[in-house]
Amino acid sequence: QVQLVESGGGLVQPGGSLRLSCAASGSIFGIVAMGWYRQAPGKQRELVAAITSGGSTDYADSVKGRFTISRDNAKNTVYLQMNSLKSEDTAVYYCKLDPFVGSEHWGQGTQITVSS
Repeated sequence: QVQLVESGGGLVQPGGSLRLSCAASGSIFGIVAMGWYRQAPGKQRELVAAITSGGSTDYADSVKGRFTISRDNAKNTVYLQMNSLKSEDTAVYYCKLDPFVGSEHWGQGTQITVSS
């Protein structure tokens, strides 16, 4: 069984910064990629950023230049540094892990609210 524990969400003013962390533990037999998705009220869940085991990254156009994804392979942890936050970034952010073996895993989600 795989557990993903997210942290770092909260309330921030527009233009502010937050850093999300997602630590994976359990029966992990290699990781293909880890990433962050978000879901705002009334909208579909969407990719924010992802990073492969080889270090390749992918970002949603809406966050390019503002968000940075990184990982610590030794700790099975992925981070999302979010700068210049906007009100439209308000959503529940979910961590996702794609293993080499088995199905994908999702974290419980962490709320980010950008408001003055």
